[in-house]
Amino acid sequence: MMARPGNLIAQARAQVATAGAAMSMLMIAAGAAWPQGASPPPSLGVQEPAPQQGQPAPSPFPPPREENPGLLNDMGKLFEQSLDAAKDASDRLSRLAQPSSVVSGRMICPVSTNGAPDCKLGADKLCQTKAFKEGKSLTTDSAQTCSAKVLIPGRARKPDDCRTDNYVTRALCQ
Repeated sequence: MMARPGNLIAQARAQVATAGAAMSMLMIAAGAAWPQGASPPPSLGVQEPAPQQGQPAPSPFPPPREENPGLLNDMGKLFEQSLDAAKDASDRLSRLAQPSSVVSGRMICPVSTNGAPDCKLGADKLCQTKAFKEGKSLTTDSAQTCSAKVLIPGRARKPDDCRTDNYVTRALCQ
């Protein structure tokens, strides 16, 4: 009985995947056994002198190796970076998971000390009227507010007769 071509392809793919996994394991094992950089020169039979009295004995541990550029080192760095990115994404998602709601209303943006409207404070106040803690302004509106003096016929208009007020009309509340 002859095997179907689809089965042969599936078997070949499985064998290639198994071989690829085995090669990866061998490369990892080889990387742990063989240094990636140059090895230290042979000692040529020269012995180091015994430590003098009062001096500390040499450490039984080898000194830390300098960073070795190579494939396995780069793969390790890439793995560490991907872990950091995953942690960062997890933190962002947890902040998004907090209950929030978009509310509508009309709250004035108070004027700060430099004369600019502070719509963050206006959004906070709008959200607090809806039992939330704080908010972020989504949409704003502005309107010109004038004193009644501008309605007097024949009176010349002065620069301080009208002012522009800014309002938060929609906010994202948390």
